[in-house]
Amino acid sequence: MYVVGTYVGYLVISISMTVWVARTLTKNGRVFLLDTFHENERLADAVNHLLAVGFYLINIGYVTLALKYGDKPTDLAEAIEVLSTKVGLVLLVLGAMHFLNLSIFSKMRRRALLRVQKPPVAPEAFVEPVREWAH
Repeated sequence: MYVVGTYVGYLVISISMTVWVARTLTKNGRVFLLDTFHENERLADAVNHLLAVGFYLINIGYVTLALKYGDKPTDLAEAIEVLSTKVGLVLLVLGAMHFLNLSIFSKMRRRALLRVQKPPVAPEAFVEPVREWAH
């Protein structure tokens, strides 16, 4: 009885957290992608959607695979411990995925900004070094 309840609780909590994090990343990541793709909304939204799909696949895949592993609870205390351990691992994976997404957004934005930067301007004059300072 405790095993099934723990599994159901784990799936509900883990998938809910995955959906919440994915929606947050999608909503707030759109701003970075719009800037990265120079306000091209179609491209930014397409990339944002593809990143969200990948996020869901990886995290829900992990959640379902991790369901099998770990101890099987025999009483309420063990059920709470198993549930907290499994949910804690999912939260760590979600956090790692969040930072991976931030890293991806940051690199994409940095590359986009480099593409539109103007080349450096040649100096107009040079300053002669002062010989007195050399000693």
